[in-house]
Amino acid sequence: MNKNSFATILLTLLLCMMSTDTFAYDFEVGGIYYNLIDGKAAEVTYNNMYYYDGKSYSGEVVIPEKITYEGVEYPVESIGNSAFGSCSLTSVTIPNSVTSIGNSAFSGCSILTSITIPNSVTNIGNSVFRGCSGLTSVTIPNSVTSIGETAFYGCTSLTSIEIPNSVTSIEREAFKSCSSLTSIEIPNSVTTIGYQAFSDCTGLTSITIPRSVTSIAFAPFYGCSSLSSIIVEKGNSIYDSRDNCNAIIETSTNTLIAGCKKTTIPNSVTNIENGAFFGCTGITSITIPNSVTNIGDYSFDGCTGLNSITIPNSVTSIGDHAFDGCFRLTSITIPDGVTSIGWCAFSECSNLTSITIPNSVTSIGSYAFRDCTSLTTIIIGKNVTSLDRDAFANCNNLKDVYCYAEKVPSTDGSSFYGYNPHSATLYVPAGTINDYMSTAPWSEFGFIKPIEEGINPDAPKCATPTISYANKKLKFTCETDGVDFVYEITDADIRKGYENEVNLSATYNISVYAMKSGYNNSDVATATLVWTEAEFTVTTPTSAQAVKESVPVLISANNGLITVKGELDGQTVTVYTAEGKLLGSDSISGGLATVSTSLGAGTVAIVKIGQKAVKVVMR
Repeated sequence: MNKNSFATILLTLLLCMMSTDTFAYDFEVGGIYYNLIDGKAAEVTYNNMYYYDGKSYSGEVVIPEKITYEGVEYPVESIGNSAFGSCSLTSVTIPNSVTSIGNSAFSGCSILTSITIPNSVTNIGNSVFRGCSGLTSVTIPNSVTSIGETAFYGCTSLTSIEIPNSVTSIEREAFKSCSSLTSIEIPNSVTTIGYQAFSDCTGLTSITIPRSVTSIAFAPFYGCSSLSSIIVEKGNSIYDSRDNCNAIIETSTNTLIAGCKKTTIPNSVTNIENGAFFGCTGITSITIPNSVTNIGDYSFDGCTGLNSITIPNSVTSIGDHAFDGCFRLTSITIPDGVTSIGWCAFSECSNLTSITIPNSVTSIGSYAFRDCTSLTTIIIGKNVTSLDRDAFANCNNLKDVYCYAEKVPSTDGSSFYGYNPHSATLYVPAGTINDYMSTAPWSEFGFIKPIEEGINPDAPKCATPTISYANKKLKFTCETDGVDFVYEITDADIRKGYENEVNLSATYNISVYAMKSGYNNSDVATATLVWTEAEFTVTTPTSAQAVKESVPVLISANNGLITVKGELDGQTVTVYTAEGKLLGSDSISGGLATVSTSLGAGTVAIVKIGQKAVKVVMR
């Protein structure tokens, strides 16, 4: 075979392959492309030659009920996958002969404004109208039983839609990012609502979920920032998560529907499902009723605004990541009924100062309290048998750990990873000291003492002290009478060096806690004391003159709130991030100014008072 013959054969094969791909339709009639289905019916399809000859669907398209090709008549029974995808359609007429609309059939038709689906259609496929950003109205007939995945995803102009009583399921992300939808009625026929079905519908203000619904997948209302009312008539297993929403929930379900900011969990609820409050950054507090026995995985994960929660004694398990990232929580009580604490259950709760693991708990999951950087005290109940990997990793401020277990709890050696406990004290039952001293990582504690010298878990706790400054003296007060104060004061401006001059600007960092016989030590209170120049008018017998004086100012930074106290009424206090971003300001009035921020524990803020700027660390 010569080279020319071989080239001819190769070219022929390539043309055949291209023909197979580009002429995917069987024939064209009246500008519409069709495939034959089993030689009996026609299906509307797309023109694969579009990229070669520029022919595509545009303007108004009317699909006929029947077409004739080569003398044979075929009914048009379906619209195929991607048939009109990304076309410049302004309108389309679908005949009653069509019974199914394929996946992505009209996806990306951004100038299509309205469409009527005939009664003959029983199924709306996946992504059928995805990205039809100009679509303002759709008529769905009573014949349709299912709305497919991402069917109306990104239909940003869709203001309303009526779902017929025939529909039994709304699949995942079906109406995601339909930002102009303000309300929607789910009929009694629907039993299932898929994952993020209505997520990012930012205009949605209310929704009613009927008693027919038995399953709502994870995060159906995530990102619905305007949602103010959700009414759930009844259900069996319902999951819900919304970001920055204000929903008030009314429910008689036996599991949980979660709301944000204002949430009422009825006494009938027995189970907080996985991800129930996931990412609800607006929620600040919640009370769980005594009927609840289980707090599921990820149930409050990422609730960064949550600063208080009450867990009842009825709860027996706290799931993986249950409170992960709830950095505003300063305290939490784990009830005596809990037997296990899941993986990452309280990870990154960076404002927690102490935690008590009750005697009912037998195991503490991996990373359960990882990065709880404010933890100073841990009490571990007597029945804990194991601490999993990195259970208390990076808890860098630990001072006292009380472990009541007679048998040394097993670990993989990394339970306190990232923290050197040489300066901390471990309290254990008197007869077990040698066992703990010979077992890592317990042996790494700088001091191991009998527990009788430490905390009594049944004793009350001293109140957290208050720090004040007056008459050139620091003063500590406590609501618990008869306490002793243990304090530490460091000058932040004094450093070891070699210069011949030292600027003493007197910025003092103060920490103090209260202790009393028969009581457990209080949480640690902190403050920063600085002096700033202030100008006062002094009146003499002959005249009035301005005098500058150094005035003491006490700064506290806790739970995102910065408080400034000093005799500087009228002076402006301004707070910035370490990068210089303005967070807020307030004028001192009555010796007090407060600035609320979103900064978490361990974050540095810059507080400017007049010309004085001070770095403070949030607690």
